[in-house]
Amino acid sequence: MREQRLWTWHLGAGLVILVLLGLHMTVMHLDQVVRVFNPAPGHPIDWANVAARTRMGFFLVSYVLLLAAALFHGFYGLRTILFELNPGAGIKKTVNALLLAAGVLLFALGTWSAWASFQLTRSVA
Repeated sequence: MREQRLWTWHLGAGLVILVLLGLHMTVMHLDQVVRVFNPAPGHPIDWANVAARTRMGFFLVSYVLLLAAALFHGFYGLRTILFELNPGAGIKKTVNALLLAAGVLLFALGTWSAWASFQLTRSVA
């Protein structure tokens, strides 16, 4: 039952990645068509456009959600591949602990980075 629930979360994370990465691709590569998120003229990676997007709470939330979904999806996929090698119970516990620790640390670092950028651009504006 636990594996089925994790697999369902894995598929859900894939859908979240699909939607949020689609939004990212739209903002970054269809900026001439959809100018909603790039208010300044020029390229989407010009500082004015990057700062404007970073000040938006929507992008803060979407970055953190994308980070969470990508980490879970990737680490669960890696776990599944490693477990197909049929390791012993001790190795499975170690792999679970290492992947969980790495995921939590990377999520904390990425969330802190997004929050710091959000705060920095709001204080400058």
